[in-house]
Amino acid sequence: MTFFRYLFTKAFLKQLLFAVLALVVLSFLILWWLRSTTNHSQKIEVPNLATMSLDKVEEQLEELDLRYEILDSANYNPDYPKYSVIEQIPKAGKFVKENRKIYLTLNPSDYRKIKVPNVLGKTGRQAQPTLLAMGFKIGKVSTRPHISDHVLELRYKGSKLEPGTEIPKTSEIDLIVGDGSQNRVNEASEENIEEIEEDGGN
Repeated sequence: MTFFRYLFTKAFLKQLLFAVLALVVLSFLILWWLRSTTNHSQKIEVPNLATMSLDKVEEQLEELDLRYEILDSANYNPDYPKYSVIEQIPKAGKFVKENRKIYLTLNPSDYRKIKVPNVLGKTGRQAQPTLLAMGFKIGKVSTRPHISDHVLELRYKGSKLEPGTEIPKTSEIDLIVGDGSQNRVNEASEENIEEIEEDGGN
């Protein structure tokens, strides 16, 4: 019996059929194993973690067999509690597999600190827009007898504030500005002297 004739015999066709069936069964078993080990059909809905503290986040994610990782702190948002979740990836409502890591962004404890610009020696009209543009607030503006109308001193929470000091953004800064009164006194004195000299000459 030649090889080509054997290919068409019942014995060969029977073995070929068994081989195909075995391959199909093996493929099915492998796919089933992969699905079971990778949790292919398991879906967990990501909870809304916004405004939660890390203690509550850890407790809730542990119940769902999920993990978390802190990415970074965002800019301070006064609408959220300090150190609470301000953003999360994946978003709430998304479906993930077991043991998936949720990435969190936290709200810092306060606004980031920035340096106070040097506005000493500038007029109040010049200093205030500069401070506002940096993100600070203008508090009480008081005057002090001085020859000029320039900013003489900065104060923060009742204490003297030196330019270059770092304080939280949106902090309120008080200004002490010269009232120019000494200059007016000097001008008045000069006028009186001129009048006296004119009277004396007459």
